[in-house]
Amino acid sequence: MNNTDSMARIRDLVDRLNEAGRAYYQESREIISNREYDALYDELLSLEQETGVVFSDSPTQNVGYETVTVLPKKAHAQPMLSQNKTKSVEELQAFLGEQPGLLSWKMDGLTVVLTYEEGSLAEAVTRGDGRVGAIVTANARAFRNIPLCIPFRGRLSLRGEAVITYPDFEEINRLLPEGEARFKNPRNLCSGSVLQLSSAVTAERRVRFMAFSLIEAENMAFARHSEALQWLKNQGFETVEYVQTKAAELPAALESFKKKIGAYPVPSDGLVLLMDDIAYGNSLGTTAKFPRDSMAFKWEDETAKTRLIRVEWSPSRTGLINPVAVFEPVELEGTTVSRASVHNLSILEELALGEGDEISVFKANMIIPQIAENLTRSATIQPPELCPVCGGKTRIFDSGEAKTLYCGNESCPAKQVKRFELFVSRQALNIEGLSEATLERLVDQGLVKEYADLFRLESHRETVTAWEGFGEKSFDNLVKAAAKAARTTMPRLLTALGIPQVGPATARLLDRVFRGDLAALRRASLEELQEIPDVGPVVAEGIRQFFETPEKNRELDALLPYLEWEAPREAPAGGEPLQGLSFVITGALSHFPNREALKEKIEALGGKVSGSVSGKTTALINNDAASNSTKNQTAKKLGIRILTEDAFLEEYGI
Repeated sequence: MNNTDSMARIRDLVDRLNEAGRAYYQESREIISNREYDALYDELLSLEQETGVVFSDSPTQNVGYETVTVLPKKAHAQPMLSQNKTKSVEELQAFLGEQPGLLSWKMDGLTVVLTYEEGSLAEAVTRGDGRVGAIVTANARAFRNIPLCIPFRGRLSLRGEAVITYPDFEEINRLLPEGEARFKNPRNLCSGSVLQLSSAVTAERRVRFMAFSLIEAENMAFARHSEALQWLKNQGFETVEYVQTKAAELPAALESFKKKIGAYPVPSDGLVLLMDDIAYGNSLGTTAKFPRDSMAFKWEDETAKTRLIRVEWSPSRTGLINPVAVFEPVELEGTTVSRASVHNLSILEELALGEGDEISVFKANMIIPQIAENLTRSATIQPPELCPVCGGKTRIFDSGEAKTLYCGNESCPAKQVKRFELFVSRQALNIEGLSEATLERLVDQGLVKEYADLFRLESHRETVTAWEGFGEKSFDNLVKAAAKAARTTMPRLLTALGIPQVGPATARLLDRVFRGDLAALRRASLEELQEIPDVGPVVAEGIRQFFETPEKNRELDALLPYLEWEAPREAPAGGEPLQGLSFVITGALSHFPNREALKEKIEALGGKVSGSVSGKTTALINNDAASNSTKNQTAKKLGIRILTEDAFLEEYGI
């Protein structure tokens, strides 16, 4: 297997093992067998040792996170200049002349310089103002795809772009708690994530690193940038997409990139043309502002004049009401457009919009319709005082950066869909097959107004089966899924209710402390809640306020008759026998249906369960104690006991 194949196989193994781990530990389902997981894990470990490449998100790594009080600064050895820009293909061709060039995406994120010493990441510094940047080494180690170790042992410095892809950006926004402001765009989110004081937050934000130039590789020399980028790929770095080109080929190359814009997942605001010949490029020197060996290309925005018909007000599931401009249809970039988001009230005011105004519109990055200019500026459109969905009073929130409009009605249907989405999700009540689109229809038509309505859908059979694409079979499956979900647990219910700060882990903790007695939890005082280990004052206050809200209690009381779960448990004799102990579970089980069930049992008895063996592990639970799996090897190396399931149950009297 050559180095390129090895890199691809390592990346594939990391992705497959991480997907299997998420499915098992977060969703209580197995997508590959334990034997297959261990085999893939061992193959990954072997390839990492063979190539010297270890990615930051590899399951073989137990990455610790770091929190600092301030990000230190560092001056760059050489100033990082901006690139001169053009929108002219002819100017770009003239710039390249007879030289070979590299054409690549101009990624829209945050430029970072990485330095490796003796094969390990030693330092990461942001571009900053081009002369001085922030040291973000701990945060860089939390980037999704960065190699922490590489085979090259000399000093290495390279530049790249920290980015958050569009799919990850959308997923991050989707998972935000109800009522929390959504992030505006991937670039701003990425910048804030890289400059965090806590690398744990950076890790949650799914930041990736795309290398675009080699600065220095000790005792290595390359004639062309394309050779250097291929070498970086062989070291384990993900590089920007590029093509080699000549002046005569530039129009076709530009058109090829242009066709990919809609599907390219990495935010981009143009292209970069770089002289491929390194020595020739260096000989050109720099101006006071720009390097002479490269030029940025921006597509000419196609604009069109039209007339504004009205502004519609579109409520989101968080209560935010967004203004959307509706105008007479025009052709832009080969498609007909008639709507454009105005984003917020501040932009509405800046554009001074009014019905009938003459406006010019364009597609930002050739994708997203935007208003470029209002030519008549009548400023007659004002934000509505009432929500267009529920008629509730609206309110304006001014963050200092922008003014936004919100619906103040907590019962607004636009808000309801989001909380119902949480309620039916996998880690909550888990009503399988109940999609977001179906939820929206149920809420919009008033069939689901509270949680209990999800368990009395049978009364709406005639209405729902009349929907297009929703027949008797689909409806029966939905009713059966709701009936199955009604047999639940207290942790799932607490997660489903959307109590502030209470996710699955805190829900399991509350279940353990209150022994499944929901009534006792609802009565608990603020002081009692604050006495629970790992429940701080903010979490305790959120729980207390939730159960002191009359409407929340009324809705919960209406729901409980439809649910079945284990009766309140008596405290085990001798308290919590596993308090302070930590276990790792691997392999097939015989007394429990899956590892998640054993994990819940251990947590119910005060213990903790981790995904990897470390010096803090009390014991590894593995029915194949004699196997040569990685976890067994690590346990033996660290002197950690390996217990079969029977031995574990017997030793701790479970």
